[in-house]
Order: sequence, then C-alpha cells, then structure tokens
Amino acid sequence: MSIVNENEASVTLVELGARVRAWRARRGMTRKQLASDSGLSERFLADVESGRGNVSINSLEATARALHITLIELLQDAPLPAMARVHGLLARLDESQLDKAYALIASAFGLAADAGREKRIALIGLRGAGKSTLGEQLASDRGLPFVELDREIEREAGTSMNEILLLHGQGGYRRYERRALARIAQDHADGVVMTTGGSIVSERETFDLLQSHFYCVWLKASPQEHMSRVMAQGDMRPFEATSGERGAARSAAGEAMEDIRRILASREVLYARADAVVDTTARSIKQSLKDLERAVPAKSPAPARRKKETVQ
Repeated sequence: MSIVNENEASVTLVELGARVRAWRARRGMTRKQLASDSGLSERFLADVESGRGNVSINSLEATARALHITLIELLQDAPLPAMARVHGLLARLDESQLDKAYALIASAFGLAADAGREKRIALIGLRGAGKSTLGEQLASDRGLPFVELDREIEREAGTSMNEILLLHGQGGYRRYERRALARIAQDHADGVVMTTGGSIVSERETFDLLQSHFYCVWLKASPQEHMSRVMAQGDMRPFEATSGERGAARSAAGEAMEDIRRILASREVLYARADAVVDTTARSIKQSLKDLERAVPAKSPAPARRKKETVQ
C-alpha cells in the first residue's frame, strides 16, 4: 500500500471512530453498554473510536444494531438524494417561510399536530436538569395530572425497564415507548405534565410523535450542574466502574463529565427543536419554576402559535 493510500485509510478510520462515538453519545450509552449490546469487546470499541481499530463489516453491523441504527446511517456522509433535494429547498427559506413550509407539509401529508397539544406539557433534557421536581410542582400548581413516561412504559409492558431491555432490546423498548405516548395523549386530552427520558430525542419517529401531541420544553443545564444534581440524588451510576481508590474515582469523575459534555453536544440540536427552552443553571427551584411558568402556554392558550423562547 502506498503512503497516500495508508493516509487515506487512517483518515477513514478516524472518521468512522468519530461517528461511532457521536452515535453512542446521542444514544446516551457508555462504551461498556455498547460492548455488552453488540457482543464486541470494550477494548476493541475503544480502538475503533480512537481510529486504530481493524474493523470488519460484521463488527460494524453489530455496532450499528446495538446503536439501533442501520449500517447505512452509520456510514453515510449525507442525506439520501430525495432528502437532500428537500434540504436544498428549505435552506433557501427564512424563519417565517420555514414555519409556512412546515404547516403546508404537515397539512398535505396528514402530519398536522394535535390541536390540543398545548394542554399537554412534556419536559425533555438530561438527568439532573430538574424535570421531575419542576414537572411535579408545575402540575400541582395547575391542577393537572403528573406522569413519568418511564413508569408508563413499564405499565405498558407489564414489567420493569431492565426487563424490557433484557427481553426485547432497544427496539422493543421504543415500541412500548410509542404506545405509552399515544395512550397518555389520548387519556389526557384536558391536560397533563409529563417527564421523558433524556434519549427520547434521539429516536426520530418517537420524538416526532411526542412533538405532535405535546408542547415540549427543554430543561437545560450546564454539564457541571447535571453532574452535581445527579450525585446529590444519590445516583452513583457514573462511578460504577471505579475501584474505590481516590485516583480511580477522580479518573471516573473526569470520564463521566466528558460523557455528559459529549451527550449534550450530540443532542443539542435535537433538544433545540423543543417549543421552549428553560435554562436552570445556577437557578433555585423557585426561580426555575417561575421561568417554566412563563415558558409554557397559559391555561387557556390563545390559538396563535407561540414562538420559541429561551428563558434564563
């Protein structure tokens, strides 16, 4: 192999590793979880992500399956031709024209949002943003039911989250998730406040379903706030692999923080699709609740569509 070809191959492996790393972050999976789900070794995946792996088609397919995507999605550089043409047209529109295009497409293909979606509020974001605390308080203040999507998924499946994943995998979990969403929307036509799992935005079909029936608010926080709040709740999952030694704990803490940063970076554009954004960084529960109240529709919302706003 020539030096040029060797360099090209090296660049390709580095790019492939970056894609695997980005998809893993978007799914919110640790490398250990990906190794377990794919049947590949954690060391092999570390080599792949660093651009040093000797990758085969079989190992790529196993990785893609574990990430719940197709091999084409993992490898493709750009949208498929038809989607690329649509993207090309939409890129030429300004914000107001994009709103009109969205309405026209939704109407033409029967994808219009539920007329009562603004009565149903869904809080999205990573663990530690304050979804449960603020959601429960908002529901109480408004006299609305409060539901946690994770619990409703378990109810739909008749078993625990761990059992769902063990018995049915990610694909089965997502099917129960969509069923639970549809049921909640139907059962709570008069209004509800719901919290969702942080990875829901990574599943296009599920997130589209969520947005068509619920008014979505992204509760945003800094990586440091996410980490400190999760630890304050007694959730030590970021440190499960530590040996208990101080040096190892510091190393694990650094890796956990890096994972949070990577997940936020990979999902930011998805979370930003929410109808409103509330930044809870350095805000008390009382302050964040007031911000959330301002960000969501009034109890009797006006028919005009609200513009997205960011509250800080």
